[in-house]
Amino acid sequence: MLSDWKELFDSIKDKEYSKTLHEFLEHEYHNEVVYPPRDMVFQAFKLTKPTDLKVVIIGQDPYHNPGQAMGLSFSVPRGIDPPPSLINVYKEIQSDLKTKMNFDNGDLTPWAQQGVLLLNAYLTVRGGQALSHARPEYDQFINDVMLYIDSLPQPMVFMLWGAFAKKFLPLIHNPKHIALTSAHPSPLSANHGGWFGNHLFSQCDNYLFENGIKPIDWQIK
Repeated sequence: MLSDWKELFDSIKDKEYSKTLHEFLEHEYHNEVVYPPRDMVFQAFKLTKPTDLKVVIIGQDPYHNPGQAMGLSFSVPRGIDPPPSLINVYKEIQSDLKTKMNFDNGDLTPWAQQGVLLLNAYLTVRGGQALSHARPEYDQFINDVMLYIDSLPQPMVFMLWGAFAKKFLPLIHNPKHIALTSAHPSPLSANHGGWFGNHLFSQCDNYLFENGIKPIDWQIK
């Protein structure tokens, strides 16, 4: 739960951006249609403890259509059609690991429960308006989150997909942490090369295994 991230949230709660962001979200949730549901904004942190953290997958902002956003990057609730980017993620996992994925289920909660932090840089979005909450306060927040995560002592893999995620590469300094980069899995990027065939998931699992950490079971059933 969030209490496991107390050190991080205590370090930022009195910062000016934290107060401004809180006021902004209070207004937005009261006056606009905003995703994800308010009680799921910090879902990624609720499901993955810092001490259990093995992998960080950074997305940009939540899905902005009804019923999709659930506080985990790339994930949608069971029963909602997985978006094209997630379909391409599943295709690559299936090819890389020779494991059968359920293309009808886009709920990545099982990953989060194994230590995969599914983190959007911007935790919220107005309905139907992509990047509508791309604010400087969130930029400062994600930078503080990244610095905190990079201070954690255990071996860890950062998955940085696409130009936006790769911007966080300079924040990774810990010699026990590695970054695996690629094109974004969205059809626009993936179909032009740079996503398929990179073996990101087997590389990730191999790194964890070599460091005495149980690899991730990426299969979604």
